[in-house]
Amino acid sequence: MSGDTLPEPDRAEGAPHPRETARLFGQEAAEAAFLDAHASGRLHHAWMLTGPRGVGKATLAWRIARFLLARGGAQEDGLFGAPPPPASLEVDPEHPVARRMRALSEPGLFLLRRGPNDKGDRLAQEIRVAEVRKMGNFFALSAADGGRRVVIVDAADELNTQAANALLKMLEEPPARTVMLLVAHQPSSLLPTIRSRCRMLRLAPLGPQDMARALAAAGIGPGDDPAATAALSELAAGSVGAAVRLVTLDGVALYAEIAALMDSLPRLDRARALRLADSVAQRGAEARRELLFSLFDLFLARLARTGATGAPPATEATQGEAALLARLAPDAGRARAWAQTAEEVGARARHGLAVNLDPAALVLDTVLRMKQTAGG
Repeated sequence: MSGDTLPEPDRAEGAPHPRETARLFGQEAAEAAFLDAHASGRLHHAWMLTGPRGVGKATLAWRIARFLLARGGAQEDGLFGAPPPPASLEVDPEHPVARRMRALSEPGLFLLRRGPNDKGDRLAQEIRVAEVRKMGNFFALSAADGGRRVVIVDAADELNTQAANALLKMLEEPPARTVMLLVAHQPSSLLPTIRSRCRMLRLAPLGPQDMARALAAAGIGPGDDPAATAALSELAAGSVGAAVRLVTLDGVALYAEIAALMDSLPRLDRARALRLADSVAQRGAEARRELLFSLFDLFLARLARTGATGAPPATEATQGEAALLARLAPDAGRARAWAQTAEEVGARARHGLAVNLDPAALVLDTVLRMKQTAGG
């Protein structure tokens, strides 16, 4: 695979790229915060967009970039008679800047993301310093036109040490008329000096209605079934990215199967457990296998929370889940037992997936450990 045919590192499988996503749902507060800063005439040169994965951070970064580049220098010098400040980040999709950005040909935009590895046959695991140095060339080449320049870093969490230090120098001495937008899933993992030079813009998880609208706009999701939408939103924890993964891999049905299997505890339906293990042990089922273990983690977390609080979550992630959680975790003592089980099976699964242990055996080992806890 050549560098020209490598997948885009900032595109979620099964979903449009953020630059192709016209609308953003559920993040009105974050958009309003940026527009207020823009209207003040003292726009900060660096913004860190934070929040859980998949809630729209990259989509917002592209919306901000389109907005800034399409407006150019309008209203920024306090000219007499200037119109009121904009109330929205919306830009006509047929605007020349919007078309160029979709084609990755906008000269005022630099996208910093993972590039190819040394052989050029795969994506590098990190954003390396060579990619950051290209940004320096971008600033040098575009300085003469006097226009606005925007940098999107997606994601800042992927910067290696050298790349992070190189980016820090640019944040410390920002070029004129430049705004840098750093997408960060875990800002605490970044250099404190990088965080201190950015203004934080926090995005929140989406509620069921916004989730349904976002998935419908992307052409995916459970359609008009409110119960299915609520279950999907609950499993995805308000993350559109997680919801896309669940839809692509039929994760709602997979979670329902976990619940049905756990409903047989403490005796355990062994035939059902074997079918579940076999369904993710086949070649090519790696993504579904990883999803299964993440859903095991989620089920155990919901069990522990039910026991600790004395009540199951308000929204069921599958039919009959509330009664099941209440039966398996009736009190704080069972909550502690389930929390310990979650820690043990999670560590075991991560190790097993990393060293390629037999996947069917790994699933059965997880289920048997849960059976042990249920019988305790």
